[in-house]
Amino acid sequence: MENSANYKENNVLALINLEEVCLKVIELTKEVLSFLKHEQEGFDRSKIEHKGKNDLVSYVDKQSEIMLVQGLKKILPEAGFITEEATISREERKYTWIIDPLDGTTNFLHNMPFYSISVGLMTEGRMILGVVHEVNLNECFYAWEGGGAYLNGKRIFVNPNTSLESSLLATGFRYKKLDKTDAYFEMINEFFKTTNGVRKLGSTAVDLAYVACGRLDGCFEFNLNSWDIAAGVLLVKEAGGIVTDFKGGNDFLSGKEVLACGKAYEEISKVVKQLWN
Repeated sequence: MENSANYKENNVLALINLEEVCLKVIELTKEVLSFLKHEQEGFDRSKIEHKGKNDLVSYVDKQSEIMLVQGLKKILPEAGFITEEATISREERKYTWIIDPLDGTTNFLHNMPFYSISVGLMTEGRMILGVVHEVNLNECFYAWEGGGAYLNGKRIFVNPNTSLESSLLATGFRYKKLDKTDAYFEMINEFFKTTNGVRKLGSTAVDLAYVACGRLDGCFEFNLNSWDIAAGVLLVKEAGGIVTDFKGGNDFLSGKEVLACGKAYEEISKVVKQLWN
């Protein structure tokens, strides 16, 4: 029976039309976006929970995730799930959804942009579909493997700039692995001196989407989880960019660190490799 189930799963999933699946995911994120905007209007901050130091969550995160999981089950019944809020048991299958229902929770709780919905689809360790829907501007970034990257229906590409000094970067700050803090701030300080600036938007998924559409030349961050970057890394790749870990390798989904760039990758990565050890 087990072999029969595996055979059925492999063959059903082999027939997936990624573009069609992507469009269905976009419609689902629109529903969740409406929920987020409605809840934002009258959000009660007394309902904030603390998962850890500077790690906040609310019923909004959890309900958004439940809505996404229920909808994605209908779109692709055979797939497993990796989710931030663990509203469903983690299970990796041949195809696995990786979900961050509200990337930028702190921004949301303080009624500040930016925050987003991030949904990625993974198979055999690589991302094949990604949707990042930024709520405040209602900008939907999406891509599927081999199909290019898009923003609200328009094809997008990374910035053609190749110069470090002309680059605008983004990063984020995590409150774990404090032993790495000195090296990280040294890297940020170097970029302050050698680029057009470093921004902290508060949503890694949005950082990656902005690299994909050319608003940023690159973004870098460490101490991440797969749901922070799963959808965004595919956006960057399909838009013509490069995604690596800090050492220039491919261990970014599980390796806790990501560097994503447009055409200025060589100069930006040189600084990262020199200062991160």
